[in-house]
Amino acid sequence: MNVKGSNPRYGSDLVVDLMKAVGIEYVAFNPGSTFRGTHDSLVNYGANNPKIVLCNHEEISVAIAHGYGVAAGKPMAVITHNIVGLLHASMAIYNAWCDMSPIMVLGGGGPMEVGKWRNWVDWVHVALVQGNAVRDYVKWDDQPFDLSGLVESFLRGYRIATARPHGPVYLCLDSAMQEAPIEEPVAIPDSPGASRSTAIAPDPDVVEQVARGLVKAEMPLIMADRMGGGDEGVMALVELADLLAAPVIEMGGRFNFPNTHPLEMGGNQDELISKADMVLALEVGDLFGALQSGGRGPRSKRADFQSRLSPGARVIDVSLRDLVTRGWSSNRQRLQKVELTVLADPVLMVRQLVASCRRLLGKAASSTAREQRRRELSKTHQRNRLKWQKEAAGLSTAAPIASGWLAHELWEVIKGDDWVLAHGELRNWPRRLWDFDVPYRYVCQSGGAGLGHGMGSAIGAALANQGKGRLLVDIQPDGDLLMTPQAIWTAVQQKLPLLIVMYNNRSYFNSETHAAVVAQSRERPMENRGMAKGLSRTPPS
Repeated sequence: MNVKGSNPRYGSDLVVDLMKAVGIEYVAFNPGSTFRGTHDSLVNYGANNPKIVLCNHEEISVAIAHGYGVAAGKPMAVITHNIVGLLHASMAIYNAWCDMSPIMVLGGGGPMEVGKWRNWVDWVHVALVQGNAVRDYVKWDDQPFDLSGLVESFLRGYRIATARPHGPVYLCLDSAMQEAPIEEPVAIPDSPGASRSTAIAPDPDVVEQVARGLVKAEMPLIMADRMGGGDEGVMALVELADLLAAPVIEMGGRFNFPNTHPLEMGGNQDELISKADMVLALEVGDLFGALQSGGRGPRSKRADFQSRLSPGARVIDVSLRDLVTRGWSSNRQRLQKVELTVLADPVLMVRQLVASCRRLLGKAASSTAREQRRRELSKTHQRNRLKWQKEAAGLSTAAPIASGWLAHELWEVIKGDDWVLAHGELRNWPRRLWDFDVPYRYVCQSGGAGLGHGMGSAIGAALANQGKGRLLVDIQPDGDLLMTPQAIWTAVQQKLPLLIVMYNNRSYFNSETHAAVVAQSRERPMENRGMAKGLSRTPPS
């Protein structure tokens, strides 16, 4: 990790060298006095390498890094200013934590030596252990106080952020340490493995046990959410599904499986869950919610959940989320009863299952039942696609514009390009109509369902794809954009190939649906459900 030609004179120069050493290409921030030293070093010592992405709000900075992290599979850096910048960024950090996106969040802090504080402003901006503000939703935080500690902290933080499951880390860098001259040389370890850790492999006996179950199952079902893994993960999952003639439910946390594949069966989730005798769940964030129905009624009543599973169905949960589960937030969702929990990297698990299943199937005669299942699933897949296309085309005259028709028309515009859906679910219509055939086509969701995420995340995805000749598409809800509209300025400044399509329903419509549930349960006027929720309506007097 030598940084060629480096001759750092100040602590902040060393920060720039560390970024270069681990391969960070971009750093996003809204300027602040507690990292003015690092700002200067980026501009003058680093010559804008890593490249600065100027933002108008810290929440946007982190959202950009969130989208970049998912699209690129590696972190970019964010710098926040003291307490105030960190608190501005906190919602976006939580989104990234829930969505398992790797981010290096660097915070300017202090100076911790009280005698160096300016009157008033430093007294209200300096925290004692600043990371306390976000400790419950980052993988790790630290506050080094000298330059040797800075090197160790930065490299450790990068390693933790990039170890699966990915996630944000926060390092608070003392402003005086950044600005102080370097009196003695500080070495950055020259070891290619110093900032990376290997993936967690499954127990071979467990792999064999699961493989035997999948091969013997009459209706195996694979559900994949945040497995990801890029080309390697997708190719392995396609190979496993083909071997088993197993339907795959793409949950959408990452690109896991092409929707053009005849075994992709997202349109038949409920039916397939009810028929499955063995379910293989791959990093499914809300497994309980995926396997249950109900729970949508008034909160004054106990949630009435009913299992979609058939009696005796076996569920194998492959996930790393237990490694980052905390008590502060319930973002790991309700506990689902399973036969076996496999704590392992899902991509490695799938690769090893492919080898085991291939060996087991090689000893047996070809299965007529398996080939019949493959044919039936393929026909259902084709029928689904044709049905959705016909349904979307039938919405052409709807007013206001229907989601299905918008997705249909967008597809007609972009299908000849090398495109990426950077953000926007559009009620799942793109997944029904567009051809998601390669892993980079789809980027991410917000993770924590926090408004203000979309525009920044789309910018981050565009940064990750910059120079590759791809058209980035953001289907942008209006309520989400109004949280951080200034993000558009950053997109323009960076000259990104980003098509922003306003998905404008002129309302915080999700709240309207909640209002309808409450009104119905209380027998109150349904016509009032839009009060104080519309974005283009006259408020009540």
